[in-house]
Amino acid sequence: MKKIGIIVAMEEEKEAVLNIMEEKEIKDIYESQFVQGKINNTKCILVRCGVGKVNAARTTQLLIDNFDVDCVINVGSAGAINSFLNIGDVVIGKHVVQHDFDITAFGHSKGYITGIGDYIQCDETLVKKFTETINNFAKRDYNIKLGVVATGDIFCTEPWMKDKINAKFNADVVDMECAAIAQVCYLDSIPFIVIRSVSDTPNKKNASTFEENLELASKRSANILKEVF
Repeated sequence: MKKIGIIVAMEEEKEAVLNIMEEKEIKDIYESQFVQGKINNTKCILVRCGVGKVNAARTTQLLIDNFDVDCVINVGSAGAINSFLNIGDVVIGKHVVQHDFDITAFGHSKGYITGIGDYIQCDETLVKKFTETINNFAKRDYNIKLGVVATGDIFCTEPWMKDKINAKFNADVVDMECAAIAQVCYLDSIPFIVIRSVSDTPNKKNASTFEENLELASKRSANILKEVF
């Protein structure tokens, strides 16, 4: 890849990526700050989109329109809905889905988007690149798995919702941006992949858990980027 676009939602996630970047330059577009630089020898553009699907989609299109990126990578934290995942574990996306998209009244399955389908598949070349890299990692005290990221415009706190999303979509983690970014990339024919590290598990009290572990999750997902590129 000649130039990668990196999208995060939170300031802590942005700082974690900035810490592994060199030769940084800033360009502002419509009040969004795009940071151009390098990770190792790979050119990259980093931007924080803010929380939610609309912010994520808007920023993705700005990134694609203005910086001629070869791929887009969404990096950050997520809530675990797979019971085998622990705080700090990492999920590399194979598929993503919008768990709150619902046109079941017209005979479609939950999550189905007209012209898109139920799931958006992450780019096979990027999946292979990330998988091969993580398989060569030295011994570590956390797990990395290839899985499914489910996106919705809600910070999931209810255990019943966690279980429902997991059962319906076979999803591993939930977030609020990933699948919107993926949809824009799909429509623009830009390769996409996501890296999410677990910051919390929906249990009615996980808002505080999220805040406690956001920095850890941010650093862990950013470090995967550093290893791959």
